[in-house]
Amino acid sequence: MEFENILNQYVIPFGIQLLVAIVAFYIGNKLIGLALNLLDKILVKFEVQPILVSFSKSVAKGLLYVILTIAILSYLGFDTTSVVAILAAASLAIGLALKDSLNNFASGVMLILTKPFKVGDFVEVGGQMGVVEGLQLFSTAMRTGDNRQVIIPNGQIYNSAMINYSAKPTRRIDLVFGISYDSDLRKAKTILQDLIQQETRALTDPEPLVVVSELADSSVNFTVRIWVDSADYWAVRFDYIEKVKLTFDENDIVIPYPQMDVHVQGMPTAA
Repeated sequence: MEFENILNQYVIPFGIQLLVAIVAFYIGNKLIGLALNLLDKILVKFEVQPILVSFSKSVAKGLLYVILTIAILSYLGFDTTSVVAILAAASLAIGLALKDSLNNFASGVMLILTKPFKVGDFVEVGGQMGVVEGLQLFSTAMRTGDNRQVIIPNGQIYNSAMINYSAKPTRRIDLVFGISYDSDLRKAKTILQDLIQQETRALTDPEPLVVVSELADSSVNFTVRIWVDSADYWAVRFDYIEKVKLTFDENDIVIPYPQMDVHVQGMPTAA
C-alpha cells in the first residue's frame, strides 16, 4: 500500500508533468524555429546586412531557449528565482568585463544600420585614410594607399568625425597657383582657363573657377576650382598641376620662391 501511495502521489504526477514538459519543449522548439524564420524574413526585407542578420538570430535564439528552459523548470516545480539571479549577475559581470568590446559591438551595429560608408568607399577616419575592405561587428578593415591593412575598432569610428570621399558622385579640386609680380597676370589667367577647357574630364556644371584670390608677400595667387567625377579626382588633379607648370615655363610665367628683401643701412664712419 505504501508503494502504491508513493506511486500515486509522487511518481505518476511527476511523470505526467515530465511528459508535459517534454511536449512543451518540443512545441516551444518548433515555435522558436518559426520565430527565427520570421525574424530572418523581416531583417532581409529591411535590407539589414547579412552579418547582423546572423548575429541577431543567434542572440534571439539564445534568449528564447533561456526563457523556454526557465518556464519548463518552473512548471516542474523548481525554484527558478536563483537561476534568474545568477543569470543577471553573470550578465552584469560579463558586461563590465567586456565594456570596450560591447562598445565596439554597439558601434558596429549602428554603423551597419546607418550605413555611413560601404565596402569599396574611400574614407578618412580615426586618423587613417584608405579604402574600406570589410565591416565586422567589432572592427572595420581598411586598405591604405600604400597597400597596408588597417584594423580600426568600430567604437573609435562611430565616436569620431569621418570623411567619406566616395559618398558623392562628384568632387571639387581646389588648387592655388602663385606667379611673380613681374609676370603677365592676364596671360597666366588665360592659361589656367584654357587648360581646364582642354581637360575632357572636367565638368561644366558646376562651372570651373579661376580668380585672383590674394596679393601675397612674394606672389600673386590664383585660386582654381574644378569639378570632376569622384573617380577622376586624383588623376585630373595631378595632370592639371603638371600641365600648369609646363605651360607656365613655356610662356615665361614665373612661379616664385618665397623671398624677403633685406635692406642694410651703412654704419656711419668714425670722425
